[in-house]
Amino acid sequence: MPKDTNLKSILIIGSGPIVIGQACEFDYSGSQSLRSLREDGIETILINSNPATIMTDPAMADHVYLLPLTTKSLIKILKEHPQIDAVLPTMGGQTALNLCIEADEKGIWEDFGVKLIGVDIDAINITEDREEFKQLMGRIDIPVAPAKTAKSVLQGKEIAQEFGLPLLIRASFTLGGAGAAFVETEHEFEEALSHGLEVSPIHEVLIDKALQGWKEYELELLRDKNDNVVIICTVENMDPMGIHTGDSITVAPAMTLSDSAFQRMRDMAIKMMRNIGDFAGGCNVQFAVSPDEKEDIIAIEINPRVSRSSALASKATGYPIAKIAAKLALGYTLDELDNQITKTTSALFEPALDYVIVKIPRWNFDKFEGSNRVLGPQMKAVGEVMGIGRSFQEALHKATQSLEIKRNGIGADGKGYTDYEQILEKLENPSWDRVFVIYDAIQLGIPLSRIHEITKIDMWFLRQYEELFLLEKEISEYTLDTLPRELLLEAKQKGYGDRQIAHMLKCLESEVYKKREELNIQRVYKLVDTCAAEFVAQTPYYYSTFENEVETADGKRYIENDSKVSDKKKIIVLGSGPNRIGQGIEFDYCCVHGVLAAAECGYETIMINCNPETVSTDFDIADKLYFEPVFWEHIYDIIRHENPEGVIVQLGGQTALKLAEKLDRYGIKIMGTSYQALDLAEDRGSFSTLLKENNIPYPRFGTAETTEEAMQLADELDFPLLIRPSYVLGGQGMKIVINKKELEAHVVDLLRKIPNNKLLLDHYLDGAIEAEADAICDGENVYIIGIMEHIEPCGIHSGDSNALLPPFSLGDLVIQQIKDHTEKIALALNTVGLINIQFAIKDDQVYIIEANPRASRTVPFIAKAYGEPYVNYATKVMLGKKKLSDFDFNPHLEGYAIKQPVFSFNKFPKVNKQLGPEMKSTGESILFIENLKDDDFYDLYARRKMYLTR
Repeated sequence: MPKDTNLKSILIIGSGPIVIGQACEFDYSGSQSLRSLREDGIETILINSNPATIMTDPAMADHVYLLPLTTKSLIKILKEHPQIDAVLPTMGGQTALNLCIEADEKGIWEDFGVKLIGVDIDAINITEDREEFKQLMGRIDIPVAPAKTAKSVLQGKEIAQEFGLPLLIRASFTLGGAGAAFVETEHEFEEALSHGLEVSPIHEVLIDKALQGWKEYELELLRDKNDNVVIICTVENMDPMGIHTGDSITVAPAMTLSDSAFQRMRDMAIKMMRNIGDFAGGCNVQFAVSPDEKEDIIAIEINPRVSRSSALASKATGYPIAKIAAKLALGYTLDELDNQITKTTSALFEPALDYVIVKIPRWNFDKFEGSNRVLGPQMKAVGEVMGIGRSFQEALHKATQSLEIKRNGIGADGKGYTDYEQILEKLENPSWDRVFVIYDAIQLGIPLSRIHEITKIDMWFLRQYEELFLLEKEISEYTLDTLPRELLLEAKQKGYGDRQIAHMLKCLESEVYKKREELNIQRVYKLVDTCAAEFVAQTPYYYSTFENEVETADGKRYIENDSKVSDKKKIIVLGSGPNRIGQGIEFDYCCVHGVLAAAECGYETIMINCNPETVSTDFDIADKLYFEPVFWEHIYDIIRHENPEGVIVQLGGQTALKLAEKLDRYGIKIMGTSYQALDLAEDRGSFSTLLKENNIPYPRFGTAETTEEAMQLADELDFPLLIRPSYVLGGQGMKIVINKKELEAHVVDLLRKIPNNKLLLDHYLDGAIEAEADAICDGENVYIIGIMEHIEPCGIHSGDSNALLPPFSLGDLVIQQIKDHTEKIALALNTVGLINIQFAIKDDQVYIIEANPRASRTVPFIAKAYGEPYVNYATKVMLGKKKLSDFDFNPHLEGYAIKQPVFSFNKFPKVNKQLGPEMKSTGESILFIENLKDDDFYDLYARRKMYLTR
């Protein structure tokens, strides 16, 4: 039992829908903490409004409340569960902390006799109130940047006059740096000051003297009730101060910090944590370090909760911070708890890394046309990837290969910039691709000193880039036949992909792969073990690298491979890579359930993914986790090493689906729906032909591969037209056009961005109602798991629409057509597993918009609304272990469930916020209503009349 035996029932507050600045890292930490508490026999009650997460699965907590995160909801739960002893708010990001404070101010915790654990209100207030934090740091002799708080424009102007420009403005009590800005001119200052005061819930900003060009570091700490403190990880930002840490490329362990400065930083972090409040739990501390030999250290901020960085630190070290933080909140001490990976050392043992991790953020600026793409103190990234390697260079390459932005790594792919002025401009104004531009600058001959002067990136990192460039230059002088083995091995050890090496040698990727085989240059797999191999690790959590052969005294030569292959039947699940708009946490939910279902069928389960924020990359979800890019070369090597029965691709969104063609070509079995059927549905033209053959109505259409063809089609189809490229996600590149001028401009732009793509031109059904159906098919029978009707008219992307389950205004005739079409299409595509079909309804006629024979965004939503484990069922069907007739379907929903999209437009104030066929929402929440008289439904339904943008 826990040390505090009074704690028997705990309320956990989740983080709600995903927004920029608060993503699925809180699904990961929340899920871990729930599992951790249940191990101790604690009753868990969860409130969270996000239907797409594992955290809100019925199995995760004793009672799950999918309710809005408001004090009204808290009161409802506390009345229904008077047994709740305590609340743990540190697992739900800033949203949970803010709600916790509001409930405290209203006296709710006191009224219901609920204790706060894991943090205390004073600690939250001290760390969030910039002025209080600054005063506390002064009292404990921790240096901070000169700063003052302002509660009005007038106060702000007086402070600016005193400090002089440039300045940093930060709003109190906000998330992801909302309201933060660096200002260098008077006009920028006034604009940022007004905005900061407006977005702060207490209308207060802190104005700091800017520390631009200083280096930035983060430490992750845990403290127990006996005041033991352990530092889990030190993370260095490659980008200097001035770019939000969520938008920075970060590296662990710290690379350019001297040992003496590191010891000072540790002492300061521990002192800060001990002084902000008396609580047991996790903490994240950020520091700035002067870029000179003095290495002056200044405290930036401290967050008394698990954060995005703690998810990263957990995955980087293998130390489950949220799990241990939950135990500490119960009253355990660090020395009483086991290290979860070694099982033999204690949790007080600080992790040691014998590898390097690099995190690179993933942005979606293409979804926010007209947005300011320059990175600054306000976070703009929608997700992130992490690469693990034996060196910074290898980890950097693996991270860039994980991004899924059509790059093969750093340089050597023919996609770099070559224009001097453009490169300089991109270095001066940090944007999403600066990680690549540094390489381009070196390639162009710009001196490292000049790059350092512009970017303030430490010379150590720039020299690492230079070494990569010099290696590329050297390799390019050879041909495949003359390339020495040691050079090829060095390129692989530094993370270069076969595609990049092929680019240098002007040959094919497959030829490089063959050459590696001949020369015995093979990937080996190493354990993430928290202890630099000092102790035996019990957890199968791997990354790949390349090593030289070792020769023993008796002349035996070998390469150590930590990943031992069992003789069990295996299934590989391909993960969904980094979060982005159009592919978010809902696919991670599906992957996790796929892994669990495969395990129930008796398979050894193997997960491949590179997203550090997610539950799928937790070390104990699958039997084996390969933290690797979802990138062909890496996947193929793992498949050859493990020799699985097959690979599941239909749960990982477009990321996994895009690899189906190569898997099929290489004779690797795809579980469930075949590659041919997946491809048929993705190819807009072939799919429309299939509809025609099956007498299923669809809007008049034609396909085009050139602008000329598109213009000719327009005459036959009549405007308005909906243009849709093939093989894209989240409605990328979709647009409604009303004349030839718009058509030509958009088609030219699309074919430039997505060359060799087949475009589908539909006659757009103006004013139609949109609906969608998700179903499971076992090849013989079809079971529809849910039909949803959209509130917004057809033409707004389904991911951006409010949708009701079940439909609220469709007649029996229409519903029957939907059912008939769904069944016909699922069987015609030879679907085995999940399928999502979207419909347009006009004059009681149901037309098909598209079909996706894979897991869709709405599957977790329907599963939560009906309380049925649909992904589990679908996976068992894919594996051929069950037929639909084997399941006892029993969906239960009183009233309606509404899927409500959530947008992050506040990060891009000058962007066009009108909705159209390209998806822009970052997350969603679920809302249950008893009937259609509900006020919330009325408010949403009024949007039907909203003007639909093109």
